[in-house]
Amino acid sequence: MRALIFALVLGVSLAQYDPHTKFGRTSIVHLFEWRWADIAEECERYLAPNGFGGVQISPPSESIVLSNPWRPWWERYQPISYNLCSRSGSEDELRDMITRCNNVGVNIYVDAVINHMCGASGGEGKHSSCGSYFNSHKRDFPAVPYSSWDFNDNKCRTGSGDIENYNDIYQVRDCRLVSLLDLALEKDYVRGKVAEYMNKLIDLGVAGFRVDACKHMWPGDMEAVFSRLHHLNTSWFPKNSKPFIYQEVIDLGWEAIKASEYFGLGRVTEFKYSAKLGTVIRKWNGEKMAYLRNWGEGWAFMPTDRAVVFVDNHDNQRGHGAGGASILTFWDPRMYKMATGFMLAHPYGVTRVMSSFRWERYIVDGKDKNDWMGPPSYSDGSTKPVPINPDTTCGDGWVCEHRWRQIRNMVIFRNVVNGQPFSNWWDNGSNQVAFGRGNRGFIVFNNDDWPLDVTLNTGLPAGTYCDVISGQKEGSGCSGKQVTVGVDGRARFTISNMDEDPFFAIHADSKL
Repeated sequence: MRALIFALVLGVSLAQYDPHTKFGRTSIVHLFEWRWADIAEECERYLAPNGFGGVQISPPSESIVLSNPWRPWWERYQPISYNLCSRSGSEDELRDMITRCNNVGVNIYVDAVINHMCGASGGEGKHSSCGSYFNSHKRDFPAVPYSSWDFNDNKCRTGSGDIENYNDIYQVRDCRLVSLLDLALEKDYVRGKVAEYMNKLIDLGVAGFRVDACKHMWPGDMEAVFSRLHHLNTSWFPKNSKPFIYQEVIDLGWEAIKASEYFGLGRVTEFKYSAKLGTVIRKWNGEKMAYLRNWGEGWAFMPTDRAVVFVDNHDNQRGHGAGGASILTFWDPRMYKMATGFMLAHPYGVTRVMSSFRWERYIVDGKDKNDWMGPPSYSDGSTKPVPINPDTTCGDGWVCEHRWRQIRNMVIFRNVVNGQPFSNWWDNGSNQVAFGRGNRGFIVFNNDDWPLDVTLNTGLPAGTYCDVISGQKEGSGCSGKQVTVGVDGRARFTISNMDEDPFFAIHADSKL
């Protein structure tokens, strides 16, 4: 009986690490700043047919509306209330999107902002996405309601009230992050309002949460909130399923607060992953792809069963977050596709693909002065829809990396090889590498400045395979390059260093 109780407790405790993706689907895509109506359509027309497991959505809660600068992307991270109306749409549109995506097997994960409300200088009025009144000077948010009693102003010991020293854990967790009004999550009332917000979303059908700014909250306070969360909606998820939790904790190894402090609550975003992978693909500091043989825990990353990984996210693609100039983004498409291909082929962590919008960069002394710019919008600040071009790419400023053939096909690759071991590593000692995933997939990279021509053991059954980077299997044919695997599992690969995409990937389902 004691063993049974332990097993039941262990099962419940591990539940928040499971993204609950449907069978055969593994990756999340962040449709950053998309409208709910567009996400619903994308789930039905593209994400479900191409094997995406879920969507991370932008914060759905009511936020401040800012005019200086004009409607920046980060206004979504300054809540006014937990009402579900944002520039992505109304509560009804949110509900419709969640239902439609769930109905085609694509999960929804909410970006939850629970550490703070808007900035201290947010002012007084109804300049919010739902039109609710608030007064940041008096810490008055009647649409929740929160009052001055519900903030950490009296706990913070810095002169400014903001975080001044990131090696002081009390400042980081009790003071204001860039002037954002810090909620007192130690108070039962505040915990209750946060849990009420998250539970409403769970009841609507979301599968889990990306929790913002977790380093700035005490783990015990977060645990008290998460312990109040409902099980997932049984219309789409098995009975007693707990929401998937993945926490934003930026830990590059030199601050007082460690990502490991949050492992007991759910998965954690591994920011070292994107910073290091960018450095390797860029070949900075003498780094080589050959060094990726022990990628993952061998690079002092967190355990794979605690990690959510990405090549870039909405913060660090703009120079915020972590990783600096090493971060690869859609602005560097050739290297970005290689990095994303590597991430999706490698078994480490739960993978999240970025889907961005363009903005007009203005670089001064290495810093983008326009990093604040929000999504494509009309003159009234409302977000533009995402138009789909005849070639399946997106228009009107939407980048849609998840629709790039190479990235979409690598999402499918990951699904096909899921559960297979990392195998058959090869490298040339420099930047030509290859590896397999059991007997289900094989990928080869040439990031050197000279051609690759090598015969390798793929581990795959004999046959002719279609390369899913240069093209894809279409009926009994292939729109891209092909390679023949012999009865001994070996195949010859040739990749020019001048190729648009100098990597090659084959898998069981691309066999002709």
